[in-house]
Amino acid sequence: MADADASPPQAGEPISEQEALGRLRQTSDPSQQYYGAWWLGRMRSQHPEAVPLLQGALRLRRPRDTGAGVEENAVARNAARALGKLAPAALCAIPDLLDTLEDPDDGLREAAARALGELQAPEAVAALCRRLSSGPEVAGGQRGDSPRLVEPCEALLEALGDIGVATPEVLAVVEPFTTHSRPIIRSAAARTLLQLSGDARWSAVLVELLDHPQLQVRRAALMDLGAAGWRPALEPIGRTLAENSLKLMALRGLVEQGKGDPGIPQLLACMDSLL
Repeated sequence: MADADASPPQAGEPISEQEALGRLRQTSDPSQQYYGAWWLGRMRSQHPEAVPLLQGALRLRRPRDTGAGVEENAVARNAARALGKLAPAALCAIPDLLDTLEDPDDGLREAAARALGELQAPEAVAALCRRLSSGPEVAGGQRGDSPRLVEPCEALLEALGDIGVATPEVLAVVEPFTTHSRPIIRSAAARTLLQLSGDARWSAVLVELLDHPQLQVRRAALMDLGAAGWRPALEPIGRTLAENSLKLMALRGLVEQGKGDPGIPQLLACMDSLL
């Protein structure tokens, strides 16, 4: 399931691009840096200072084994998320994101993976596969100290699909996750395999998850079908028991990936019926 934009950390009047840059530039108040990074990504800033400042914020992350670095890592996560939204200007930040993919903070690894996917960075494929290579039992195992997984598998899998390198080696790393105990991970793996291979058997996994008893799982499957652009999912998406707003987002994904397709009018008609 695609990562939604983080909400701004504080209420207040709208700010300008210059103020967002200034908030990120200062170093005395991490909460202001956090907001500045969020603003630059949310508004898709093309200012020449935006990417260098975000790269600087990304490098400020700190180890968390002693409780230090919590604020810096929150800023770094927002910086990574913002960089993912600023292509092509942020392509120069791919080495920084690859470095962040090795960070012990799994939240930072997740943000970096999603950004690398958004930037469609083929140089990230080897690192993403390496983090997943131990499979559902190890990389996809639950941590001893929290309900989180050892690796942010959903983000790592989806990044591989978004990058689009469909070698047998990549497919072999992803396929075992279609049997993961958590349906959201199965959904992410099926989405990636559908994107990379176009094999309809993976669409069947996603369509089946649209009927899952948990709303969160149905939401994930909706977003994954939309991201994969699987046109035969039009009718199952339309009848899914989930919010119309999410169904519209999934259908928009089908439209965006099918520009020039003669079936677009049918898609648009379905979207109109949900408004």
